[in-house]
Amino acid sequence: MLLDRFLPRIEFDSYEDFKKNYKVNVPEDFNFGFDIVDAWAEQEPDKRALVWCNDHDEERTFTFTDISRLSNQAAHFFSSLGIRKGDVVMLILRRRWEYWVCATALHKLGAILIPGSLQLTKKDIVYRANAAKISAIVCVNDPFVYEQVETSLPESPSIRHCISVAEKRDGWLFFEEEIAKFPTEFPRPTGADATRWDDIMLVYFTSGTTGMPKMVQHNFSYPLGHIVTAKYWQQVQENKLHMSVSDSGWAKFGWGKIYGQWICGAVVFAYDMDKFIPLKLLEKITHYGVTTFCAPPTMFRFMLQEDVTKFDLSCIKHCCIAGEPLNPEVFKRWYDLTGLKLCEGFGQSESSVMLANFQWFDPIPGSTGKPSPLYNIALVDAEDNLCEDGDEGRIVVMDVAKHSPTGLFTGYYGDPELTRANLGGAYYDTGDMAWRDSDGYYWFIGRSDDIIKCSGYRIGPFEVESALLTHPAVVECAITAAPDPIRGQVVKATVVLAAGYEASDALTKELQNHVKHVTAPYKYPRIVEYVDELPKTLGGKIKRAQIRHHDTQKHQ
Repeated sequence: MLLDRFLPRIEFDSYEDFKKNYKVNVPEDFNFGFDIVDAWAEQEPDKRALVWCNDHDEERTFTFTDISRLSNQAAHFFSSLGIRKGDVVMLILRRRWEYWVCATALHKLGAILIPGSLQLTKKDIVYRANAAKISAIVCVNDPFVYEQVETSLPESPSIRHCISVAEKRDGWLFFEEEIAKFPTEFPRPTGADATRWDDIMLVYFTSGTTGMPKMVQHNFSYPLGHIVTAKYWQQVQENKLHMSVSDSGWAKFGWGKIYGQWICGAVVFAYDMDKFIPLKLLEKITHYGVTTFCAPPTMFRFMLQEDVTKFDLSCIKHCCIAGEPLNPEVFKRWYDLTGLKLCEGFGQSESSVMLANFQWFDPIPGSTGKPSPLYNIALVDAEDNLCEDGDEGRIVVMDVAKHSPTGLFTGYYGDPELTRANLGGAYYDTGDMAWRDSDGYYWFIGRSDDIIKCSGYRIGPFEVESALLTHPAVVECAITAAPDPIRGQVVKATVVLAAGYEASDALTKELQNHVKHVTAPYKYPRIVEYVDELPKTLGGKIKRAQIRHHDTQKHQ
């Protein structure tokens, strides 16, 4: 076990004990590639690290020794291209196994990794390349990705190398072929080339629900912040399969598919799906015997549209959700079918898990749980006063200027002014709203800019969405404010219908009455729009701002 190298104590008697006494030791020269991947390879050469499969009957299993050797070859390869400590490399690899190899290699080199989604367009790539001065880009063999990258190159002068995986392409370096030319040993850099814990390791581009994405930077201690994420929230088990459903292009991958999981000695299970099909996902979970599982609530909602009873899910011992708040109806239905309680967690690209339902207390349907011991969480009102129990406020992390938590971002890459504005004051403001009950549970309300002000009432979108989702006709919905000449704003529901239901005035009336009976009547949606799918960010979050913008334009 490697955990005892970083945690003075691993086991705790209660949440209070955990909250008070959890500490993480960060070595000055901590480097995930050497101190986790190579350490496991040395300690247990045959220990499994990754089980990978896709929709084309391909399957591979990698030990930590495999990842260590391949990443050493990849580090030599990147180094041969002139990539050094501090240089920036983007990976657009979906869930390809090469991501784990490339990420480990870049960490060993001290290069800065930027994950990118398969959905990035030419505009997105040009923006990222010029904002971060990207030196090289490694891409999955996808025609759309190839086209977007190649058309971006004339406007992205910093990109010197394009590297493909899984197939050769004219004008590109072929990853598998190139790394085979290099030794399987890569000595740990020393002197100026060595990494410190406070060097920049990783940059996430935020999901961009409003404005252009910001560059969230994390240092080399960031993986250690995810021990809480993996061991105490996701409850991964050593040598057992953990699956977090996410593309490598967003922060949830770092939360659930590499850092904390490998530190804890769990086996990452990666299903490189072409498209999310609920039945196929359920089949993979049962076929491979996944022990711990984490996915966005949307995926649970779609899986619940299938006959879950046809699948033996007894292999799963623990289930988590993140990315969007968990509606109580989804919690109840999943529990009734599987006996598993969905344990919600909350955090951002800027952090590791901040709030979660940890193992020492029962999750309450609809609650986000309680604070991680790494974060001094509080709620503040519009006047920056601390909120009492029961009062709504913004979720903030206190005292970050003097005591930055392990796992919290260290700033916005290349923007010291924005960094000071967000991290130089009394607290870091997440921009998310919640309230806390008398037992210390937090209840998510929504983004502060998503709150609807209608006829003097303040309405959080999550509570209305939760009410709508208890109706069998609704698979997904987004609650937003729509302009109204009398009330200023009214509640609007954008709805994706379940199979067998069709949009009609009668159904709209039925849904409105349903909300009136489930929650306070003034919260019911006065406008209901039916769509085939909701607009979402690259990370899978609903773009409520886009819906609001569209409605505002219609009323101008």
